[in-house]
Amino acid sequence: MSLLIGSLTIGFILSLLAVGVYISFRIFDFADITAEGSITLGAACAAVLLVNGWNPLIATPVAFFAGALAGAVTGILAMRFQINRLLSGILTMTALYSVNLRIIGRSNIPLMNEKTLVSQVESIGQKVFGAAAIHLWGWEVSARDLGLLILCPIVIAVAGLILYALFRTDLGTAMRATGDNAQMIRAQGVDDGTMTILGLAVSNGLIATSGALLAQYQGFADVQMGIGMVVWGLASVIIGEALVGTRDLGYAITGAVMGSVLFRLLVAIALRWGLNPNDLKLITASFVFLALIVPKVLAKLKFRSRRLVNA
Repeated sequence: MSLLIGSLTIGFILSLLAVGVYISFRIFDFADITAEGSITLGAACAAVLLVNGWNPLIATPVAFFAGALAGAVTGILAMRFQINRLLSGILTMTALYSVNLRIIGRSNIPLMNEKTLVSQVESIGQKVFGAAAIHLWGWEVSARDLGLLILCPIVIAVAGLILYALFRTDLGTAMRATGDNAQMIRAQGVDDGTMTILGLAVSNGLIATSGALLAQYQGFADVQMGIGMVVWGLASVIIGEALVGTRDLGYAITGAVMGSVLFRLLVAIALRWGLNPNDLKLITASFVFLALIVPKVLAKLKFRSRRLVNA
């Protein structure tokens, strides 16, 4: 039960990463790999502030703005300096490795003894449930894990609604239109470069927030924690699109959250069945490859079967 609850919690936390990847890859068609640096940046900023006694309710939003700044830098490199989009992300991600080391001061920083959102939820959970552990369907579950499992979906739902509302405003509509047809939006007198920069800022802000929450949940921030996170986010987006069957904004955001949770559950099941943790990144990459290829193969087979029937 603890493994299941932990997997669901991490899935919800990383759903912010999935939504951020969705914004850059799907809405703006921007192959942004800044995420691997910005998720660590969010964790690093939040961890350092928490160690220095900041309230976690303030430290976590600071992580969002730090990630937004990183995303804006990538956007400026690509749109103002006309650097290749992929290379812009690589440049920012490479620079962020040193920035994150400077912020943390060493390879990792522990948070087990610090006041975090997780410790606050644990304290509230003990008061609400009246004990440090609760018996649920015959299983013993800690108040910390149960409190987080209840709180995380609520936080993600609020974030998703705010994001949905943002993209339904005039500014958000202009941002989405930029991704669909930049030439058309320029003809309407809108600066597509500014829209892209803002979009990448929002994307990486969400990703950095995910990193800040993940660091508080795991009890540490590590300079290597962002490796492979772009693939993880992309896998969640692909799974979510398969689940909802449409790229409509509201459904796509919901699908990204669902995909993140389901993907984390699949990983947990694989580990429970004896998967070597060292092979996790390889399995993740293989799964994304299959998720990209299988729909195309099925579409071709369906098309051929229709041709045979019509013939």
